[in-house]
Amino acid sequence: MNELLIPDAAQRDESSVEMIRVWIAERGLHASLKVGLYEDRPDIQEERAWGRVLADVAQHVADALVTSQGMDRDVAIAAIKAAFNEELQAPSSGRSGGFVVRH
Repeated sequence: MNELLIPDAAQRDESSVEMIRVWIAERGLHASLKVGLYEDRPDIQEERAWGRVLADVAQHVADALVTSQGMDRDVAIAAIKAAFNEELQAPSSGRSGGFVVRH
């Protein structure tokens, strides 16, 4: 297994929460998600919170591409957005699996 490091801030903060873990395995994408974090917060819409999480992840990816490959940040963001929208409109692969609630 080739796990990534846990960020320092997450290790320091006792109330940190892992929201998403994504793996490429068995020739497919597999994810573990923390859906339902806001179920006791009627003032927060879960789908909007996830939209923000995904947007923040996209910005981190763009920043990493700038640092590691010298890519222009605006070009990286535009390419990520285009691929995101294309994948939502016409998925390139099937999705299987389910959702399990663990407390």
